[in-house]
Amino acid sequence: MKPFVFSTTSSIRFGVGALASLGEIARALIGTRVFLVTDPGMMATGIVDRAIGILGEAGIETSIFSEVEADPPEGVVLRATGACVAASAQGVIGLGGGSSLDVAKLVSLLAMGAETLPGIYGVGRARGPRLPLVLVPTTAGTGSEVTPISIVTTGTAEKMGVVSPVLLPDVALLDPELTYGLPPHVTAATGIDAMVHAIEAYTSENPNNNPLSRTLAVQALGLMGRSLLDAVRNGRDEKARSDMLLGSMLAGQAFANSPVGAVHALAYPLGGHFHIPHGLSNALVLPHVLRFNAVEAHQRYAELAPHVFPDLAALEGQARVAAFCDALSDLSRACGLPQTLREMDISEDWLPRLAADAMNQTRLLVNNPRPVGEADALAIYRAAF
Repeated sequence: MKPFVFSTTSSIRFGVGALASLGEIARALIGTRVFLVTDPGMMATGIVDRAIGILGEAGIETSIFSEVEADPPEGVVLRATGACVAASAQGVIGLGGGSSLDVAKLVSLLAMGAETLPGIYGVGRARGPRLPLVLVPTTAGTGSEVTPISIVTTGTAEKMGVVSPVLLPDVALLDPELTYGLPPHVTAATGIDAMVHAIEAYTSENPNNNPLSRTLAVQALGLMGRSLLDAVRNGRDEKARSDMLLGSMLAGQAFANSPVGAVHALAYPLGGHFHIPHGLSNALVLPHVLRFNAVEAHQRYAELAPHVFPDLAALEGQARVAAFCDALSDLSRACGLPQTLREMDISEDWLPRLAADAMNQTRLLVNNPRPVGEADALAIYRAAF
């Protein structure tokens, strides 16, 4: 067996009602002054008020930054960092979707004043130290609470990643109740995103692809494959919501150590230029990338297929792989997600630009099971059009 490294969040707390322990956790880990990072949508749900009340009961003073945007730009990260420093916070709590958690990670690092945002883009450039950090996800999608990755929008459209173990939080607090209020389309898009994490982790060409990541990916896909449609149709289904949140976390652990590939590389330009939510961007290109990859990865896709869709166990070889790609498309459609770039008001003349921009995602493309050139990316976008 080849050597590998597997890193994850130090402490994970999971359970319905787990938010109630936030004060106890923060008091022990952080102290009496915390900086909470969230977004305007979360402020409207009442969850932030609940969290502040729980922290207050523990004798903790909370300063709030609620200006996180989807695909957060550098300016948001820097404003949040400035506010954290001004508040003399002893630690950071991220509460919300992947964007809020990503910003919270960076704030905990940059608030120490030892590093700059431009200086930490890339792999392994962020060294720390950072402030104590607790992450509380409210979507079942990104797995950011267990990944050493933060994604930032630079300039007008391009995305850059900060990848370093120092970004792993001290505690991930997962409470399925916090996902009950997610609208069906958000549940669907974030759920497909999490499934992509597991699929790409399992098939990654990264040298650190390892048995732990593959095992977690299989477990994640089993949970989410049986539960996503139920969670979309009934947002208060406790079992479906719990399966999705746990599956998302397991997929996050998998791809944090066995990184993703071309689905994400081709999704990023869609988000950067057209502000399509990341999960939906992944869903739009997923089946077409898998069909492209099947030339090289058919055995691995055939292994995964029955874990997501048990009926596919009756098929073999390429027939199973083709059915797997079709079944993922059917699941996305059944969840009510758009199926083509055309439906997103993207004109065909944009496709060459998207293909060129996807080539900038070298950090991801090197992990893909089949090499992707610009002409290949263009063909995939045309298939998705």
